[in-house]
Amino acid sequence: MGTSPLIEGEEGEAILSEEAGDRINIGLPQAQVDFVKQLVAAGTKIVLVLAGGSAIALGEVADLVEAIIFVWYPGQEGGSAVADVLFGDANPAGRLPVTFYQSADQLPPFEDYAMAGRTYRYMTQAPLYPFGYGLSYTHFEYSNLHMSAATLPADGQLNLSLDVKNCGDRAGDEVVQLYVCYPDSKVTRPVKELRGFQRVTLIRARRGLSSSRWMPANSPTTARADLPLSRGRSRCWSAVLPPTSA
Repeated sequence: MGTSPLIEGEEGEAILSEEAGDRINIGLPQAQVDFVKQLVAAGTKIVLVLAGGSAIALGEVADLVEAIIFVWYPGQEGGSAVADVLFGDANPAGRLPVTFYQSADQLPPFEDYAMAGRTYRYMTQAPLYPFGYGLSYTHFEYSNLHMSAATLPADGQLNLSLDVKNCGDRAGDEVVQLYVCYPDSKVTRPVKELRGFQRVTLIRARRGLSSSRWMPANSPTTARADLPLSRGRSRCWSAVLPPTSA
């Protein structure tokens, strides 16, 4: 299920809309929503394989299904990749590169070119799924966050480190994400801003927990986070995604 270039492309159905090229909604076609409802009413448990090329407002469908695999527009081996995830041969570790909104009502008017309310950087409402969101068949815990300095000059850099632990019974990848904000800025700045990320592969938990250190280094299980922050006090986030499992 999902959308297609005919639905979301500028030369598809959008060109016939009253907006002459712009989509009037970002939800699923009503026929698909009705089909899911019929399956659920019959007692069927559903893992929704969702295709599309942009954010989709799923509405009530998100609460009706057991899980969602967003496959974008898969290529020749897309079917094999989806099967590997569905049957547990592959452990998913993708992260959303866009914000999934609750509905088009969360989007500012198209004629308004201001950034307020747009993308994860300026949005203050709760989205359906935030930028950077993704689940796995295992779950992770973060601990021991350390900063290289308590203050940061305008032309300096700040390095952070933390432990990432695989608490599940199978190997998996986690994507550590670091966000910053500027609460005392005298100019308009993003609500939060991605400043660093690192994918780490951790073996399943046995004889204790597998862990990885995120710090200035260059190896498969470490990363460097250089944060050019503005002058004045700043706040930093790590691990914005909650440690949950699919």
